[in-house]
Amino acid sequence: MKTIDEFLSDLYRLDVKLWVEGVSGAPLEEVRLRCNAPEEVLTADLEAQISHRKAEIIAFLNQANLVSNITSQAIKPVSREGNFPLSFAQQRLWFLDQMKPGNPLYNIPGAVRLKGSLDVVAFEESFNEILHRHEALRTTFKALEGQPVQVIAPTLRLALPILDLQQLREDKREAEIQRLADEEAQRPFDLAKGPLLRVTLVHLDEGEYVALLTMHHIVSDVWSMGVLIQEFSTLYEAFSTGQPSPLPKLPIQYADFAAWQRHWLQDEILDTQLSYWQKQLSGKLPVLQLPTDSPRPRVQTFRGARQSFCFPKGLTEKLKALSHKEEVTLFMTLLAAFKILLYRYTFQEDILVGSPIANRNRTEIEPLIGFFVNTLVLRTNLSGNLSFREL
Repeated sequence: MKTIDEFLSDLYRLDVKLWVEGVSGAPLEEVRLRCNAPEEVLTADLEAQISHRKAEIIAFLNQANLVSNITSQAIKPVSREGNFPLSFAQQRLWFLDQMKPGNPLYNIPGAVRLKGSLDVVAFEESFNEILHRHEALRTTFKALEGQPVQVIAPTLRLALPILDLQQLREDKREAEIQRLADEEAQRPFDLAKGPLLRVTLVHLDEGEYVALLTMHHIVSDVWSMGVLIQEFSTLYEAFSTGQPSPLPKLPIQYADFAAWQRHWLQDEILDTQLSYWQKQLSGKLPVLQLPTDSPRPRVQTFRGARQSFCFPKGLTEKLKALSHKEEVTLFMTLLAAFKILLYRYTFQEDILVGSPIANRNRTEIEPLIGFFVNTLVLRTNLSGNLSFREL
């Protein structure tokens, strides 16, 4: 039998609309389950299935309404007195750092090549204004009575090292900037001391620079790197011409989000979330047995790589059209194709794939620098000779 969420997803694709009438929490016999569906869709068999699963459907819809009501509450600034709780994502990284202090695996490095006349003072002030705007970049972490807390510095200035490579030959310069970038990416942060953002300016030649940027994942994510670059461009343009910052004040900060998340994810909602993931990840979790040319190491080394490729425009348009027709996202279509590819090489029917989800589903957190991304395990059972559309 399909799970209740799978069953309701099927009904959604059939344009079957269900809603509950009655007081939430009232006895089942006092609650009405209403249904609206195309006449040709609502067969006697489907009607019987809905009736048989009435209790499950009502419980699911009530829980969805509860989550919707709470998550729709605005994130408001909290008092700046004392210390602040970590978000759940931050707590996970803090715990990993305690197990292996100084681990650079959660550094987020970036490099930007700059050409033209550079106003170094405006460059430095732009980054310090970003620190002033975003509390996350002024945050350090310590244990208080055994529990981690965020400590936000009221002010903080960023030191700007400037390295001059102009005396090196061009080929030597490029090799040296690559070495410096690799070295910077591997340099660990101390979460208790900070700052958890580093900027190094490398002068390559007349009118040519490279800025090396590194943030720790506990205060940022890839989306945050985009926010940082965008704000820097705006601020540098203003400061280099003697203008004040044109950026509006941020209505909330990451600490406000962390407090809101802690308030939201508790009691019944937390129990429901835990129950869902315990069910999704129940049983023996298979290891993907890809036919690699060397054995999988017993201990994870993190020495990986990535392969980039582009789809032709025509194929991309066809994939988008298929996704639109099936009422799914392009991500879902590509994920299904990827899992079929994994099955093709492993012949395993139970496949788990981890995927980072931006988790920026609220407008008030979109302009923030902070750790919002959430890595989800997406488990699929390919047994039953499913068609691609069914998958």
